[in-house]
Amino acid sequence: MGLNRAKPYHKSTESMHNFPEIQLNHKKIVVTGGAGFIGSNLIATLLAKDNHVVCLDNFSTGKKENISPFLGAKNFTLITGDIRNLSDCEKAVVGADYVLHEAALGSVPRSIKDPSTTNAVNIGGFLNMLLAARDAGVKRFVYAASSSTYGDSKALPKVEEVIGKPLSPYAITKYVNELYADIFFQTYGFETIGLRYFNVFGRQQDPNGAYAAVIPKFVGQFLNYESPVINGDGAYSRDFTYIDNVIQMNLLALTTANKDAVNQVYNTAYGERATLNDLVGSLKKYLSKYDSKINEVEVVYGPNRTGDIPHSLANIEKAKKYLNYNPEFSLQEGLKEAVDWYWKHLKA
Repeated sequence: MGLNRAKPYHKSTESMHNFPEIQLNHKKIVVTGGAGFIGSNLIATLLAKDNHVVCLDNFSTGKKENISPFLGAKNFTLITGDIRNLSDCEKAVVGADYVLHEAALGSVPRSIKDPSTTNAVNIGGFLNMLLAARDAGVKRFVYAASSSTYGDSKALPKVEEVIGKPLSPYAITKYVNELYADIFFQTYGFETIGLRYFNVFGRQQDPNGAYAAVIPKFVGQFLNYESPVINGDGAYSRDFTYIDNVIQMNLLALTTANKDAVNQVYNTAYGERATLNDLVGSLKKYLSKYDSKINEVEVVYGPNRTGDIPHSLANIEKAKKYLNYNPEFSLQEGLKEAVDWYWKHLKA
């Protein structure tokens, strides 16, 4: 099979932080949705820490170019498969120590347009991965949960134990994931940890498509001198979270020896909020350093989007207490890194 001639994976300078203080190496780790934005960033760090990574992805939203740097590496295996097929899940987890479950159909608007597919992937697929991982003897299952679980709760900052009523089919699916994970721990003793991501952004996040996240979408529009459209008056606020903070949380969740930390969900964020108007102002400022014409691009305001919550801000004390989480990138620090990446990769 020529495995001896395969090259080792060397982390590029664009995948910024290796977190040397977190000991995780020589493990077999499955990353579902590994061709996506978050998954591919996790794979880069895991490979750089000398782990064997299995990527399971059906490329419905993931991109081949996100994992192309890993192809041919001796410690990387790609399985093109679908988490809706139990046999694909079982194939991926053979001999695995850990699972990082990132595969899902994201986007509130997509779930409103097509709740059935969102449900099949996010709930049926999640259950398949839990079953396959449990039966394969996987030590721990860390999964992407979502801040959408807070629903219509108006309390700020968001504390893990206080949630509201879901506002979209997507939010329902992510909450059901948490319920299933808890049942698998209580019933089978299977270790799970859920990470409620808050508006993650950074390198390799796709600026194109109907369901593109707001930061890469706005960056792409600014680079083309197109006016970004803000839903509402721009006063809605979010806890925008740079990708390296998310990587740190995943590594900590995989490696914690604190038994009290297991079978929990954690806010994964920086713990600081910015309005969409603040965000656009910052993007303009940082992009204008590369192209001063961007400063002249006007912002357009449209109607509020169905299913959107007005404000989101995470309390991250639980993650600090149980996982020793210490996010290194504020929104501004993350935006500088992300804008630099987008300028290099998007500007024709």
